Amino acid sequence: FGKHLWVCPSGCAVDDPQATVVTLDPGLAFGTGTHATTALCLEWLDAISVENRSVLDYGCGSGILAIAALLRGATHATGLDIDPQALVASRQNADVNGVAEKLTVLQDPAELDGTYHVVLANRLAGTLIAHAAQISGRNARGGLVALSGILEEQVDAVADAYSQWIGFGPVATRDGWACLTGTRS
Repeated sequence: FGKHLWVCPSGCAVDDPQATVVTLDPGLAFGTGTHATTALCLEWLDAISVENRSVLDYGCGSGILAIAALLRGATHATGLDIDPQALVASRQNADVNGVAEKLTVLQDPAELDGTYHVVLANRLAGTLIAHAAQISGRNARGGLVALSGILEEQVDAVADAYSQWIGFGPVATRDGWACLTGTRS
């Protein structure tokens, strides 16, 4: 994904000394990198600097995005998901990747505290719109945001829901899906 970010099942090796490799075996929680929305988020993560930054993975599924950010130098990540199985999968995947001590997983959005330098939300458009204030409110001023899980025809509705907080750049698309990225004002 991008230039140096790889997702590989356990037992596979990548012959690139600059590679960031997320080891992830398919499981019960969403997120292995094969879906276009996850791929778009991973490509964005590869293209930005997350070093020494905090990350929120809003709807973490397998934890793939938070883990990728941690492996790329983020200081801490929080994964939030209402599905208990996603929390188990995220913890297990963080342990396999050696970043468990830097990942906090939460089931209740009310437990979120503070703001994050980078916020990723790979959710369906309806959820992104319904939670626009909450997601934006967790993004530090000047922080980066990526919203995916959006069908191309839903881009305007999602962008409108966030317009008072986020200035978006060009839209990335793949296979009919879109990813909005921008900066918190």
